[in-house]
Parts: sequence; structure tokens; C-alpha cells
Amino acid sequence: MQIRDNAVEAISSGREGVQSIIDWFRGNALELPVGLAVAAAIVLFMLGLRFSGAWLSSGDPDCRRWRGVIGRVLQKTSIFFMVVAALDMVANYAAVPVKIEHLLDILFTIGFAFQGAIWARELILGVITRRAGEDPTETAIGNALAVIRVLVSVTLFALAIIVILDNLGVNVTALVAGLGIGGIAIGLAAQGIFSDLFAALSILFDKPFRRGDVIQFDQTTGTIERIGLKTTRLRSLNGELVVMANTKLLEREIHNYAGGRSRRSQLPFGVVYQTRPDELEKISSLAKGAVESRKGCTFVRCAIRGFGASSIDFELIFDTRSTDQNKVAADRTAVALAILRSFSEHDIEFAYPTQVTFTAAPDGTMVMPYPAPAG
Repeated sequence: MQIRDNAVEAISSGREGVQSIIDWFRGNALELPVGLAVAAAIVLFMLGLRFSGAWLSSGDPDCRRWRGVIGRVLQKTSIFFMVVAALDMVANYAAVPVKIEHLLDILFTIGFAFQGAIWARELILGVITRRAGEDPTETAIGNALAVIRVLVSVTLFALAIIVILDNLGVNVTALVAGLGIGGIAIGLAAQGIFSDLFAALSILFDKPFRRGDVIQFDQTTGTIERIGLKTTRLRSLNGELVVMANTKLLEREIHNYAGGRSRRSQLPFGVVYQTRPDELEKISSLAKGAVESRKGCTFVRCAIRGFGASSIDFELIFDTRSTDQNKVAADRTAVALAILRSFSEHDIEFAYPTQVTFTAAPDGTMVMPYPAPAG
């Protein structure tokens, strides 16, 4: 008898549920078409945004400009989010049953949380790609993007799940505390890896150097071949491969020879103190002629730098219209040889480290260590 009564009660409750749904349709006969029209308009509008995002992304697939970033975000709008947003809008126009309204609210919360995480992920990755400003296949961004995508996705979707659970009434305090402790533990265990990763991102954003640039740090000079997640690889002038951790590299003073269109060279030299003042006055013009005799070189100045222990010191400065280190070295050599020839023709002697000893005669007068000039 008990089973029979339960069956009768279930059938009657089912009939009441069906009747309540029929009554709801009858009671909202006017509001339902309006709600469905609004829902269809919302879906069409979001589909239009999605197609617009695809069009924007097709014109800028590498996210070099903001149109590519925005298109990338809009293109990731999901159909599930469109549907639940439309259904939730219908629920606002029609007085739906409480259980259905609660179900729609849950679905909308889930859809909005995950859709927001997707939008935020694509926006962050798009901004990073745009800020890097280069072909991802030629820099570390191509290698880092996969790792960055995983880190950003895990972080954003974890926040989305926490938001969903919190809206469902679940106490997330313990979960947040556990995630915080786990994050601290992982950060301490992999702090070296993360420091090099962030150093690689700093190189990509600040651009102190790029692939193909010739840089110098400490006593090492080489050409950048690859900027990795942890290390940067350089090909030195001797041909060997130099591998340097990104963090250690950024801690050093870096000279980048790739910037600009010319290179400035300094060529110090000294002449003997016995050089006459009129000959000293010729040195600047002779050095200028030596520089201008070399094609692609521009004279800057040649002046006395000071009086040394055994020489009158000069400094020649000139520019080479090239960033090629081999060209710069060849120009320095050519200018130095031209100065040697010119000074030899004008009997101007270069100085070398010497020490002159003066002696005194029996009457106390100084005896010159070299013959006095004639006349």
C-alpha cells in the first residue's frame, strides 16, 4: 500500500508540475515573445562582435596594433556564454519559476566567470605580444608564450572557479588560503627559474638588445643569437658560443653596438716634448686630413689632452658611418697608418716612455742631454 501511495503521489506531483508549466506559458503569453526577441537580438549582437573580432584579427594576426588585440579578445566569445546570457535576459522579462530562475542564474554565473577568464587571458597575451613588437618566431616570446599562457590560464581560471563557488554559497576561505600557501611554496622552490623568466620578459619589453645585435658586457663581446627563457646565447668574436643567464646579464653594464648609424672612435697618441710649437699647431690639420682621406669617416676633433710624463698627449676623435665592427676596426687602422705617413713626412716624432737625466757641470750649470737646436 505504501508503494502504491508513493506512486500515486509522484504521478499527481508530475501532473501538477506540467500544469504549472502550462499555466506559466499562458500567464506569460505576451512577455515570452518579447523576451525571446531580446534574447535573439543579444545572440545576434554577440555573434556580430565575434565576427568583427575575427575580421580585426585577420588584418593583424601578430597583434602588432591594438586592433589585433581587441579582435583577439572578441573572437574568443563562446556560444555557451551567448546562450546563457540570452536565457537570463528572457528570465528578466518573464516571471519564470523559481527553480528555473535559480538554474539560469547558476549557468550565467558559470558562463560569465569562465568567459571573463578567457577574455582576460587573451587580452594579457595580446598585450604581451604587442609589447614585444617582433615576430614571435625570432625572439623568446615564441618560447615564453606557451609558458605564459599556462601560468595566466591557471591563475585566471582558478579565480573564476573561486568566484563560481563563492556565488554558489561555498566557503572558499580555506581554498584561497591553501592556494596561497601552495603558490608561496612553488615560488620559493622555483625562484631561480621565475627570476630568469621575468628577466627574459624584461628584455622583451625594455629591448636593451635584440637578436642580431652586437653587445659587450664585462670583457665579452658577441652577437645575440637567441634570447631564451632562462639564458641568452651570444656568438663571440672568436667564434665560441657564450651562454649567460638572463638575470646575471641584466645586472651588468651592457654596451649595445647596434643602435645608431655610426660609431665614434678615439685614437690617442703622443709626440715628444722636443716638437716645436709651430709643428704642434699642424697636428690637428694633419689628423683631419688623415681622417678625411678614408671614405665614410668624419672628423670630429683633434686636441691636446694633457702633458704626460714623457709626451704631449693628443686625442683624435672621428666617426665611422657604419655599425659593422669589422668596418670600424678597418677605418681605425687606415686612419692610424695615414697619420704615421703624414707625421713622417713632416718630421713629427711619436713619443715613447723615456726618462731624461740632467747632469751639472763643475761650475753648477746644467748640461743638456741632447744638442741644442741650431740657430
